[in-house]
Order: sequence, then C-alpha cells, then structure tokens
Amino acid sequence: MARQLPLELPHHPSLARDDLVVSAANRLVVDAIDAWPDWPHPVLLVSGPPGSGKSHLACVWAGEAGAVTADRDTVGEIIAMRDFRVVVDDVDAGKLDEPTLFSLVNAARLGGGSVFLTSRSLPSAMTVAMPDLRSRLAAATAVLLGAPDDSLLTGVLAKLFADRQLEVEPGALRYLVERMERSLDAARRIVAAVDREALAVKGRVTRPLLRRVLEEGTDENSWHLR
Repeated sequence: MARQLPLELPHHPSLARDDLVVSAANRLVVDAIDAWPDWPHPVLLVSGPPGSGKSHLACVWAGEAGAVTADRDTVGEIIAMRDFRVVVDDVDAGKLDEPTLFSLVNAARLGGGSVFLTSRSLPSAMTVAMPDLRSRLAAATAVLLGAPDDSLLTGVLAKLFADRQLEVEPGALRYLVERMERSLDAARRIVAAVDREALAVKGRVTRPLLRRVLEEGTDENSWHLR
C-alpha cells in the first residue's frame, strides 16, 4: 500500500460543556458541574483512575465557572480574591504542599470561593499528615469515577473522529471499544494514530486500517488490546 509522510498538524479538541459526552460513568460529576454555584459544599473532589476523564471534567467546570488553576506561588493571591474559583488537578500527587492546600480549601469552606479537586484516590485513601487537612478533605463532596463504560467510550470516539472530520464505517466504533484499553487517554491516542494512518495511505477509516493501528501500537504508546 502506497504511503506518504503525514504532516503533524496541531489538534485541539473542544473541552466546552456542550461537547462533553455524558454516560452513567460520569453523570454524577456532570450533574455537579451543572449545579454550580449551588453546591452543598464549596469543595468538590473528583477521583478516579488515570484516563477516566477527571482533567477533562475539571476543564469543563473551569470554563463554566471562569476558574483558574492554582499552584504554590498563586494560592495566596487567589485566597485574597473575593469569590474565587480554583482547579487543582492531581491533588494526591503533591501538586500543592499540605499547608498550601489546607489554606485554599479552608478559605473556600469559610465562604471565599469554590474549589474543584481531582485525585486518583478518595480522601479516605489519601496519605495526609495534617489532621486539619484530612478533616477538610473528608468534609468535601467526593465523587468517584469508574473506568469509562461502553457508552462513554463510543461517544468520545465518535466525537474525536468528528473533530478531525473523519468518517468511520458502521461498526468500526464498536470494533474499537471491544478491543481497546478502557481509557479516554487511549481513545485520544488511537484516534490520532488512525488519523495519521489514514493520511499516510490516503484511505478511508476501515476495519483493516483500525486493526493495523491497534496491532502496531508500540510499547510506549500501547493500546492494551483485550
């Protein structure tokens, strides 16, 4: 099959609320995003495994709420603001030290604003040295995301292909969902690889092309076929 070298053009999928694919796997978090600012607690902590869509959901809320991303150098300025809206991604990975994180969530608890946290673990499973911080995180509204279900993966794949103006044969999405890693990150990587392969061979997105992409995944960029 004749191939050409495809150009690596930048691609930026939309992270707006209207483009969010909703299924049973993420509905509770989406409902919380839509309910803001009428949250029962000013701190929302969304936890789930890698690739479950935590960061995407945080971006959606940030767009809806006009939130900023906090780091150690900016938390003081943020707390000084009135009605702040803040995202802290991977809070269990030490993005903020414990005193800084405590200052932020405590300020929100006292009426200063709203905080959207993401983590791989629920508060009860986190290793937190500061008792006051453990208490504040335990009091937050916590929502657990599971691995994406078939409905979510199918919808995300369809959107990612449409974003790249790629037509997919009937049944191809099901073919991918039945064989791919259950991860939204994997979905993005696979669609990007399919796009490159389709450009290289100047062909349509067919099952043989999809099979080739899945089988040629490298150790570094593996699709973890099932």
